[in-house]
Amino acid sequence: MKKILLGFALFLGAVQTQAQESNLQLKGTVVDTVAQYVYLQKFHNKMFTTIDSVKVKDGNFSFKTKVKTPELYGLSVNTESSPLYIFLEKEPITVKLSPKKYYTASVVEGSASQDLFETYKKSKDAEISKFITEHPKSIVSAYVLYRNWSYRLTPEQITQNIALLDKSLQNTTYVKELKELAVVLDGLAVGKKAPDFTANDPNGKPVRLYDNLKGYTLVDFWASWCGPCRRENPNIVAAYKEFHDKGFNIVGISLDKKKENWIKGIQDDNLTWTHVSDLLFWNSAVAKLYGVGAIPGNYLVDSKGIIVAKNLHGEELQSTLKSLLESKI
Repeated sequence: MKKILLGFALFLGAVQTQAQESNLQLKGTVVDTVAQYVYLQKFHNKMFTTIDSVKVKDGNFSFKTKVKTPELYGLSVNTESSPLYIFLEKEPITVKLSPKKYYTASVVEGSASQDLFETYKKSKDAEISKFITEHPKSIVSAYVLYRNWSYRLTPEQITQNIALLDKSLQNTTYVKELKELAVVLDGLAVGKKAPDFTANDPNGKPVRLYDNLKGYTLVDFWASWCGPCRRENPNIVAAYKEFHDKGFNIVGISLDKKKENWIKGIQDDNLTWTHVSDLLFWNSAVAKLYGVGAIPGNYLVDSKGIIVAKNLHGEELQSTLKSLLESKI
């Protein structure tokens, strides 16, 4: 099952990865669009926040903003859409910025980290331990482990891969969050008790998870903006129709940002079960509680709140429910 994710990367020899503040030497041209401004954005928790903007003059732009490098940033001509992912360094960098096809037509020159990032993306998910071993000092290694691999690994595997990273990366935000995630995921293993939570439904009414545990309940993480989630929803709807009367329930937790989009997604996909959201995108308190790093994602829990399975999609969801519920009829 493909998950929504935001891109990744490979190549780099010896680079200094201890982030230091310096004035950017970043300039470029804007192509394939008429844009008045270019926005520089900081990456944190799978989200981008604008930290500076410059006016485009005769198709050209230039930033001299003081930022920490090497680090991942975003460049965009529209803050409402995903930006170009760009690893900035203290060396001069030139960009041909094109918003076509989600900025995939853009060209970055002068950043060794960006070269590594682009090569990694073309490698189609090179095995993470091997990649880190080859590039232990690169900020890209820490980022890829955090963004592209953390949701696939066990807590033990996350810890083992962190140990492969150079000392200069151990205090990065990526590693700190990975260490926290390993602790959270360790408490969410099959057989352990799912964390209880209370969040608001679309009408603003508080809903407590443990008040909705009946038979087997799918704690389902999704969002209206998530393409893979929307493609998986028909399968969940079919499972709900077939097994709801036999003891199957669902509590949907949305990582939406806008209430109207969340409600429309529920209606359009005919999701007729309980829904909650704090509308905080990746800052969702419930998503953090459950260590959710990619969606769609889910936990199947029994009537006592014990986790019996996780990340069930497609036919696996149907067959698991059939085994659990029909065997008891």
